[in-house]
Amino acid sequence: QVQLIESGGGAVQTGGSLRLSCAASGGTSSTRVMAWFRQAPGKERDFVSAIRGTSGNTYYGDGMKGRFTISRDSAKNTVYLQMTSLKPEDTAVYYCAADASYSIRSENYAYWGQGTQVTVSS
Repeated sequence: QVQLIESGGGAVQTGGSLRLSCAASGGTSSTRVMAWFRQAPGKERDFVSAIRGTSGNTYYGDGMKGRFTISRDSAKNTVYLQMTSLKPEDTAVYYCAADASYSIRSENYAYWGQGTQVTVSS
């Protein structure tokens, strides 16, 4: 059984930075693609970024590239999301997800972390 454990959320002011971590255990083929989604109150869960384990190819949602950087430590099976120049509209619960294939659709990911809150104040 795949488990995803997230950490690194918190509260920052506008312009601040945070790094989220997601450690995966329980299956390497099932975590071939690891991704981040976020969900603000009353809104849908949106794609933030994803990374393939084999190629290292990275993908970003609209408006994310440049401020957010995804990376992966394959030896630790851990993915990171470095977030910079944070804005109040980045406030959301951030979820780590994993699956064997890449998608920007949350329903296509089989495994999910518990979520970590990111709050950006103005």
